[in-house]
Amino acid sequence: MGPVKVDVPSPEKFLQKHSKEPKLANRSTESHGKQDDCIDFIETPLKKLCDDQKKPRVPLRTDHPVMGIQTKKNFIKTNAVETIMSVPKKPQPNYVDTRRGDKQLLDTSGLVPKFTNKKDYGQTPEYLIKRNEEVQKAQEEYDAYIKERILQGSMKQLSDEERDAVLQGLKKNWGELHHQYQGISVVTDTTPKKYRKERLETEMKQLEKDIDMIERHKTIYIANR
Repeated sequence: MGPVKVDVPSPEKFLQKHSKEPKLANRSTESHGKQDDCIDFIETPLKKLCDDQKKPRVPLRTDHPVMGIQTKKNFIKTNAVETIMSVPKKPQPNYVDTRRGDKQLLDTSGLVPKFTNKKDYGQTPEYLIKRNEEVQKAQEEYDAYIKERILQGSMKQLSDEERDAVLQGLKKNWGELHHQYQGISVVTDTTPKKYRKERLETEMKQLEKDIDMIERHKTIYIANR
């Protein structure tokens, strides 16, 4: 019962600096040898790099340069032969675009006809040729399908007279609806007026779509029921 009795530390064993930090175990002689080898392996390139970057030592006062060395090479003839045998450098074509003499490269200016001189200039690219062939093949398959359906009697092609008659009838209906639409009062304050106006607009838009479809397609097929 009561508080726990703990031995009081001695005043001589006071807390010292770094005393509570973990300490590494003592290593054997073999491990020290391996560590030294690793350190030498790592430090060797660094040491070599440092040695390469060091400047040469300052010569001593007693050091004397080597004197009396001469060469028998004729530099004048050597330079003359190299100049004669070398290929002369072609000057770059430039153009001047200001009165002050500012020069620009001619090759990158767009003034030289590079693309027009190519072998394949003006020819249809291969991908367009391939695409046109695919479109033509699809059209031929569609035409064959239509002919087969016509022979079976399930489809009928409108003649030019029937197509013109249908087109004129649609235009006549649109004209009648347009005449009714112009007769509507400007103020649509009641529900029947709004409903009539919306109905006429919807029917006129549908007739316009039908007229445009018939005018764009010269050949029209109708399925027989």
